[in-house]
Formats: sequence, structure tokens, C-alpha cells
Amino acid sequence: QVQLVESGGGLVQAGDSLRLSCAASDRTFNSYAMGWFRQAPGKEREFVAAINYSGATTYYADSVKGRFTISRDNAESTLYLQMSGLEAEDAAVYYCAARRSPSAAGGRTESVYAYWGQGTQVTVSS
Repeated sequence: QVQLVESGGGLVQAGDSLRLSCAASDRTFNSYAMGWFRQAPGKEREFVAAINYSGATTYYADSVKGRFTISRDNAESTLYLQMSGLEAEDAAVYYCAARRSPSAAGGRTESVYAYWGQGTQVTVSS
């Protein structure tokens, strides 16, 4: 069982930057592809970004491409989401997720992920 703990959320102003972290408990973190999703009030959870086991392959939602960067530090078993140019529409609870596969292909779909964190709130004031 992999436990994921997100951190780094908070209240920022539009245009600001924020970095989210996701710490994994499993030492086999470096064999899992990972993803970030988010859920705004009254909306369904949506894909944000995905990364393969090594960090060499990444995918992004069109809405965040060019503003957000997903990365990972396998030595520290930690996943990151660097967010810049934050907009009011980015406000949501952000979740990290792990899948039992090294490949990030198909990672836009929630069902491929086996483990989820509890989420961290990002609030953007305009």
C-alpha cells in the first residue's frame, strides 16, 4: 500500500507561483508513474499532469500547458507540481496519484491510478 501526502497548497494572488509536493511512503516510488489531478467546487475531478517513472516523459492538460511543470525526485520519493501564472480557474483541491506502471501513457484517466493522496487546497484570489 502506497501512502501519498500532498503539501504546499495555500492562498495566492493571481499571477503568483506555487509548488506542490507529494511525498510517497513506498521505496518503490521510482517504479510508478504519477499524476496530478484537481477538483474545483461543484466540478468533477480533472487531469492536470502526468509523469513516467523516470521523469523523462510528461503530459499536461491543455489548460495548464506552459504554466505548470510536473517533476519528480526518486531519491526523495517525492513528486512536484510547479505552478506559475496562477489564475482564478486554477483554484481547486489538488491530488497526487500513483499507478502500478512505469509508463505515463494513458495517464489522463483516473481509473489507471491505484493510490491517491488526500489533497491540498489551492486558492487563487483575483
